[in-house]
Amino acid sequence: MAVERTYNVPLRKAWLKVPRYMRTKKAAKALKEFLRKHMKSEDVKIGKYLNEFLWRHGIKNPPHHVKVNVSKDDKGAVKAELVGAPVEKKEEAEKEKKKREKEQKKVAEEEKKGKKEEGKEKKAEEKSAEVKEKPKQENKTEERAKEEAQPKEKPKAEKKEKAKEAPGAKDAKKEN
Repeated sequence: MAVERTYNVPLRKAWLKVPRYMRTKKAAKALKEFLRKHMKSEDVKIGKYLNEFLWRHGIKNPPHHVKVNVSKDDKGAVKAELVGAPVEKKEEAEKEKKKREKEQKKVAEEEKKGKKEEGKEKKAEEKSAEVKEKPKQENKTEERAKEEAQPKEKPKAEKKEKAKEAPGAKDAKKEN
């Protein structure tokens, strides 16, 4: 059974007893102590907007009093929030998270399927390319075999013959 109450918590008497540089800290402690006493629970949490309200004017000048909405759940946890603060609905937030997760899973599955299909297409293209390339390679090997079978002319011999002819050509030029 959840209990909800609204309190106007006085803070001035608590923070006047401490030095200026500790006032807002003391006000927060006084607020928690007040809620422990009135809600009869040791587990007290201060909400985001209430904390911001306490610290709005810095550490030296906290508010004199504060109005809070307090709720206690079945486990004994007490949650205090500033009166008029926006209420965050956990159920709606959880539903939205679940929807986002489902959408992300769908997108991830689609991407996996797309990648698999692309991979299959690439493999098929590679196989067809290999099939096309193989006959060309065989033709090249056949051509090489034919070339090897034919006797090769010796290029060194040609160079020697040219070298022999060249000096004679020089002699002929000298005679002219």
